[in-house]
Parts: sequence; C-alpha cells; structure tokens
Amino acid sequence: MTGIARALRTLAAAGAALLAVTAAAPVAAARPEPKAPPEFVDLRSVDPTIITEMRYTTAHNFMGEPVDGYRQPVCILTRPAALALRTAQRSLLRQGYSLKVYDCYRPQRAVDHFVRWAKDLDDQTMKDEFYPQVDKTRLFEDGYIAEKSGHSRGGTVDLTLVKLPASPTRPYEPGEELAPCYAPRGERFPDNSVDMGTGYDCFDTLSHTDDLRVQGVQRANRQFLKSTLSASGFVNLAEEWWHFTYRPEVFPDTYFDFPVARRSVAGH
Repeated sequence: MTGIARALRTLAAAGAALLAVTAAAPVAAARPEPKAPPEFVDLRSVDPTIITEMRYTTAHNFMGEPVDGYRQPVCILTRPAALALRTAQRSLLRQGYSLKVYDCYRPQRAVDHFVRWAKDLDDQTMKDEFYPQVDKTRLFEDGYIAEKSGHSRGGTVDLTLVKLPASPTRPYEPGEELAPCYAPRGERFPDNSVDMGTGYDCFDTLSHTDDLRVQGVQRANRQFLKSTLSASGFVNLAEEWWHFTYRPEVFPDTYFDFPVARRSVAGH
C-alpha cells in the first residue's frame, strides 16, 4: 500500500468514527416558546368591537421596522384590563365613538429591541416623524426609552378615540416622506382617530396629556379619553396622552417575555 493510499484510508476511518459519534449524540431539544399565564386574554375575545392597529407589528414606528416579539397584530392584556376596556367601549359606542389600541402587552424582548435601537446613534431613519426635536443621545435621560416597561406586566395599553363610522387608515410605505408628529392634523401621517394634537408615540413634550399649549378640540379630546378610561379604572401616564394602566395590576412586579401571538393565549 502506498503512503497516499494509507493516508486516505486513515482519513476515511477517522471520518467514519466522527459520523458514528455524531449519530450517537443526543439531539438538543428546541426550547419551547413561553406562553402567557391563564390570566391573559386576546382583547378580541372580550370585545371584538374595539379597533386594533398594532403599530409594532409594522414598520410605522419610531424604529422603522417590526419589533422583536410581535408575531401577529393581536392585543393581549390581563383579563381585568380587557374587561375594563369593554366597559369603556360600551360607554363610547353609545356616544358614537370607539377605542382604538396601538399597543397592549409588550414582551421584554421588544423592550430590549428598543434599547439596542436607542444605543445605535447612527440609525435616525424615523427621526423626522417621531423625535424631530429630540437628540437621540437623550432618549434614556429624557425618559422616552427605558430598560423595563409597564406594558410587559400586561395591564397597560396605548390607545386613542375614533369617531364612528371609522374610516380606513392607509398603510405606511417605508421610505415615504415623513412629517413631524406634532404637525397640524392635515400634515402629519393620517390616522382615523380624533385629533389629539400629536400622533402616537410622539417623542415631544406636546404629548404630555395636560400640556397647556394643547387647547380647544385637541385638549377636549384628550380629556374625553382620560375621563372615560379613568371611570373604568385606568390611570393615565402624564407624559403620554395615549398611555393607560389598569389598577390594581394583576402582575405588578412581573415582566413577561412570551411573544405577541394568538398561540400565546390559545384556550384562555
């Protein structure tokens, strides 16, 4: 046997041994996705009349891309929060209005995505609409981005009011020209909601619920939303007219990370 032949035979034997070891090794089981505790529900199973526009499943948000963990445009909340929204919705329907939710439960992986984006100072894709007057280096200091969110506890919701009958809202086209979120209603991105003075997720002090620069119909709309939800047990975050938390929270100290998907609450 030549030296080359012996070498090839040795390599073949080594390869066969490696294949045998690989075949014998146990296959690592895929980690199952976490599911929501039974206290969580799909809002549509409680009240299908509430309009849903889950922004973080789309590219129309301050990052300009779908957010980690948002698999489907479904509003997931703890059952008490969902039932309280149903109470508010019944009151609004009698007055010719509907609630529209932008965001509900938010997984921790989505919050982590926000944090990574905020630290990437080169990514200014959506600045002209969502934070035109805020330097991105200040997003943490000014409180626009944080490493934890009350949304991850399941009792917080971002929402607005829509006058019925609701007109459709056109989809956002990535790359389209952006207008500031605080521009006059006819200039900023169209939304079928009533005029609240700014768009949703507007990183600006004009988004503060009681900012005195917001007057007239815009102020009245904010107060209408706030008073309606307050009567159903929700507390508004003073810095964001759209942000409400149901009290008492079912999970006041727990931040969940199951994905936003129907399967997370299947059977609840």
